[in-house]
Amino acid sequence: MKMKIFAALLGVAVIATGCIQTVSGTHTAAMTWSKDHIEGRYQRSVDQVYQAAVTVIQTDGVLITEFIPHDSTNTVRSLQGKVNQRNVWIRVEAVDPKVTATTVQVRSKAGISEVDLAAQLQTEIALQLSR
Repeated sequence: MKMKIFAALLGVAVIATGCIQTVSGTHTAAMTWSKDHIEGRYQRSVDQVYQAAVTVIQTDGVLITEFIPHDSTNTVRSLQGKVNQRNVWIRVEAVDPKVTATTVQVRSKAGISEVDLAAQLQTEIALQLSR
């Protein structure tokens, strides 16, 4: 009887923590509540920052999807890719006409946050913009 109760509680815990929203507006499986994204701001246009993000993803891994979230305008763009077999989401949006913000979110296959890889990708975007 105790095993059945324990199994039921474990099942409820897994279901309750099983889905999070990504920075691009989609949902994915996740098992942690820790920080999983890094934000950055650049004095560049949305197009320049977005192209830098695409270049970084294509250099380090595989670009899966590029899209404009449905709930936003053309000043917000997102992409999804895989780097080191981890899921990566990047959101690029205009803060004002001269400043663009990026948010890089990384999770492993098991849904565990990978903030170190997110910071590395954010740094690579900044380096790509400086070229």
